[in-house]
Amino acid sequence: MNSTTLAAAAAPLSTHRAAGVAAFGGRVAIAAIFILSGASKLAAPAGTIGYIASAGLPLPTLAYAVAVAVELLGGIALILGYRTRFVAAALAVFSVAAAFGFHNQLADQNQFIHFFKNIAIAGGLLQIVALGAGRVALDARR
Repeated sequence: MNSTTLAAAAAPLSTHRAAGVAAFGGRVAIAAIFILSGASKLAAPAGTIGYIASAGLPLPTLAYAVAVAVELLGGIALILGYRTRFVAAALAVFSVAAAFGFHNQLADQNQFIHFFKNIAIAGGLLQIVALGAGRVALDARR
């Protein structure tokens, strides 16, 4: 190994060519759960609205519409890398709110898993807030 090879190996991931592809892959993986969740809500609006109402949220129909919009539009924006830091922050807040609002029965193993899944997703989104979209993103074109 020469000094150039050693320097390249020691370079932070953010300067590596693959960093943009890795950031894009991470955004797609996180966005997928939001897009799939939003699409499933569209497929069963009555059930989703009933679930929101059972959680005690006011205006369940409005909450349903907001949730679908946040999940679908936020997921698409995250994949495209459009206003990525803002979108990731908004989705992180949404994930934490959903954890506390809908998955707060931690004695139920299923709810426990969903609660911490949402918290983990928020953690991944906060990494995007901190590090940005990467090279493969609309934000990189600005």
